[in-house]
Amino acid sequence: MKYSTKVSDAVHILAFIQLNPTGSLSSDSIAKSMHTNPGCVRQLMSALRKAGLLSSIKGHPRPSLAKEPSSTTLLDVYKAVEGDKPLLHLDTHTNPECGVGVHIQLSLQDYFDQIQKTAEEEMRHITLQDILDRYQEKISGK
Repeated sequence: MKYSTKVSDAVHILAFIQLNPTGSLSSDSIAKSMHTNPGCVRQLMSALRKAGLLSSIKGHPRPSLAKEPSSTTLLDVYKAVEGDKPLLHLDTHTNPECGVGVHIQLSLQDYFDQIQKTAEEEMRHITLQDILDRYQEKISGK
């Protein structure tokens, strides 16, 4: 089962741009940092641009953050790259003739909705600046 790393990768892109103001910010350079291909980076950067989190000019490898890191939340990034995709997913391939198969999924959905709401509320309070500050703590050994 494949899980999405889009939020993690998008935060990586934003952090890379913020932390490397004079270095190369081409999709190739960012892709090397992420161990992925430049096309993946460009797709994520496009989503971040559309969400108003990133500024760039086509043909110029100098992207920049469109907002201060303290104004960009983890929820902003999540919505930019995942849209309305939920964190948890039901198994929709259960036997419709089985009472457990149908009703356990419906029961789970109530809790999954609650978890989604709670997670989004938490993400609303975590900023890119918080993540950058934690990054600095980690590299300084604190």
